[in-house]
Parts: sequence; C-alpha cells; structure tokens
Amino acid sequence: SANAALAEAIKDTVASNDVVVYSKSWCPYCQRCKAALADINVTPTVVELDELDDGAEIQAELLSLTGQRTVPNVFVKGAHLGGNDDTQRAISSGKLAQLL
Repeated sequence: SANAALAEAIKDTVASNDVVVYSKSWCPYCQRCKAALADINVTPTVVELDELDDGAEIQAELLSLTGQRTVPNVFVKGAHLGGNDDTQRAISSGKLAQLL
C-alpha cells in the first residue's frame, strides 16, 4: 500500500539523520523548535509537510507511528522525541545533548 511505503520512507529518514523535524513552514511552534535547535548548533533535517504533495498523508502516517498528530514532530537518533514542548524540555534538561 501507499501507506506502507510512506511508513518505510519515514523510518528511513529518521534512521539516517540524527535529528528530524516534521514541520509546517507557517507553524509558530515549528519555528520555535527549529530556532531552539539552531541555538544549540543542531542542524535538523526538516521536512516541511505543507510544501509536499503528500504532506497530509505523511502527517497521517506519523500519527499512526507516534500517536502524535501535531507538528513539530521531532525524532532524535531514530526515536520519537515529541513536539515543541518536549524538544524544549529535552534541550534545557540536557537530555538532547546526551542523546546526540
């Protein structure tokens, strides 16, 4: 199915990049999340769902993979981290630095 292929593509993306942010270019929480990562010199792989033809399908697949519907949807070292709040907490607690 198309969704199986999308799920594989998502898994490949998060497995092959240290930090992946599924984002929407206009979303303020996504912008904050990306800025916070930049502040600690982390350059994530960013997937802007609103700029992709299959962005809605990817978002639906992320929901089934992670239980999270909202963006940003952040992965670190292949594991789901969460949204903006989770990412900000992981940065301020030092957890993100440990994971990397």
